[in-house]
Amino acid sequence: MDKKLEILLEALRQALARSEEQRLYKSGKLDGLFASRTGPAGEAADAALRDGLLQIVRSETRGKVVIDWVRPTPAGVEYLHQHESPVRTLHELRQTLRTNQRAIPLWLEDLRANLHMLEATLAGSAARWVEKLEDLTRRVDDTLRRLEAASPLVPKELLDGLPWSIDAVNYLDRRRNAGAPGACPLPELFAALTAPHPTLTLTMFHLGLRRLHERRVVALHPANGEIDQPEFALLEAGKLLYLVSR
Repeated sequence: MDKKLEILLEALRQALARSEEQRLYKSGKLDGLFASRTGPAGEAADAALRDGLLQIVRSETRGKVVIDWVRPTPAGVEYLHQHESPVRTLHELRQTLRTNQRAIPLWLEDLRANLHMLEATLAGSAARWVEKLEDLTRRVDDTLRRLEAASPLVPKELLDGLPWSIDAVNYLDRRRNAGAPGACPLPELFAALTAPHPTLTLTMFHLGLRRLHERRVVALHPANGEIDQPEFALLEAGKLLYLVSR
């Protein structure tokens, strides 16, 4: 992993770990997502804004310095998931194991040509490593099957009427796996669904969430604090429901 990507992923993790907006850059003893405006940190910050992974929510001007405050976007959640997904990591590990298994016979031939006296010892050692690699490969395969079989499901009778519901459930799982604390605000989930489902309306979104909540596919919760976009809130038993979780 190059330095810029490492800095970018750490910044996204930090941004998701706290629900409030954060400074884009550090300033003295004040925390920020990126250490400086130049070098790899500055390049990573520019990439995060350019690619829509972070969104500037407000700016402050202090003398000649402009301080930007940012929040992660759904694209940032997806980006972090793509680079840190457990399933993705296990796929890469399985490929590495298989590559090493294929390389062992060639490795042995080279050793035999140069180290005849150690052939028996090396052959025995290689056999033990092959056994360990095969055992580890089997365990990785089993884990992958369990993870992929445990993908979030929506009852068929709901999925037929709510084709966007599986994407909503998957997004909530990816958001949680990426390290975001607490439940997801309804505006964030709606924004994540509008790209794959451009015809989805707020009314359809609300009706679908109620049905998913009733079937315990998702859980709706009241807001923890101030509601930024009240049009997304759902009124239920005198409470304004503004958050959703799995």
